[in-house]
Amino acid sequence: MTSSAGRGRGTGVSRTGVSRRRFVGGVAAGLTAAAGTALFTAGDPPSAQAGHHPERQPRPPRTARPLFLGTYTSEEGGGTGIGLGSYHPATGRITATGTVAGVADPSYLALAPSGRTLYAVNEQEQGTVTALALPPDGAPPTVLGSRPTGGAGPCHLSVHPSGRWLLSANYLSGSVAVHPIDQDSGALGEPTDLVVHSSPPPGPGQDGPHAHQVITSPDGGHLLAVDLGNDTVYTYRLDASAGKLTRVSYATLRPGAGPRHLTFHPSGAFAYLANEVDNTLVVCGYAPGSGRLTPGEPQPTGTGDGTSYPAQVLVTRDGGFAYLANRGHNSLTRYAVEAGGARLRLLDTVPVGGDFPRQIAFSPDERLLFAANQKSGAVTVFSVNAGTGALERVGESFAAPMPVCVLPM
Repeated sequence: MTSSAGRGRGTGVSRTGVSRRRFVGGVAAGLTAAAGTALFTAGDPPSAQAGHHPERQPRPPRTARPLFLGTYTSEEGGGTGIGLGSYHPATGRITATGTVAGVADPSYLALAPSGRTLYAVNEQEQGTVTALALPPDGAPPTVLGSRPTGGAGPCHLSVHPSGRWLLSANYLSGSVAVHPIDQDSGALGEPTDLVVHSSPPPGPGQDGPHAHQVITSPDGGHLLAVDLGNDTVYTYRLDASAGKLTRVSYATLRPGAGPRHLTFHPSGAFAYLANEVDNTLVVCGYAPGSGRLTPGEPQPTGTGDGTSYPAQVLVTRDGGFAYLANRGHNSLTRYAVEAGGARLRLLDTVPVGGDFPRQIAFSPDERLLFAANQKSGAVTVFSVNAGTGALERVGESFAAPMPVCVLPM
């Protein structure tokens, strides 16, 4: 593997241009809610981070917390918009509370740092992103509007830590977009920049670039865009005044790796990269000053031979454990993080309790881990042992139409 200055899905797209991401491996502001059920139940704030000393953990909140679900609305068996629910922070039990109807193909969701605005990609040929206001009084979300991304098939988005910029990755067109965020309302403006991953050339079996993720480095100095089609992670510097991107470096993975999702270690010196095509996880060094990412050797996922389409990796805030969702194997892999983040030691894999875990997420206090199982139409919940990192299923599966993203607050 190499890293060079200046410079998804593994199955790519069909010849007709329609994405195969979904099963391999203008917005209407209608809203329906369960009668008599409030979406946001007032409760205690999220507790402090979970460490390796369970006896030091504060008690979890006693009342329900809000939860959002992303889905595909244009697929058979999909939903009708963004799912609304609540979960109990002690038991993990999820209760449906309604739907923000009419939001098209909201396959990935992100929350503003303020907690007042929710953002969704609209994963369609003419890609858009949508903003929704989250009223402080617990009323249901309201749609603020949508903006075009300038690309096709946006599949991931994130909010810059400043709260001023929304970043999105267009899978089908292999590009990254930047939108300004109104600081009063949370609404989105027209794109300030769009960068296309035109080089290096596509990897084996790929028909072009396929941007799968874009995130900000922990120090806030750079943006990193993971491109499955080019087997590359690009590093950009964001002009925080103009919303413009400048590429400063790129790192290439071995041909055919199919990088999909990157997560930083809390130290900011290392990152973990899930490769969905060659079924590996890679520890990468990261230099905050230059933004240079240096991939290490690929590591096994604990799922045996064959392709298991690793989807997403999470790291605990204390840097003690990492978790990987494996869609083909329908499991979650647990790693011990060692040497200050430089090394991962595979501990075990556990059944996820569903089919095709597309995305996983911690509750804010990291006591619970949620898995959105796309093909079985269910969200499963695990308790996380802060001392050992062990996962244990809690409660019954929560039925949901084609869940591809779960976002607990």
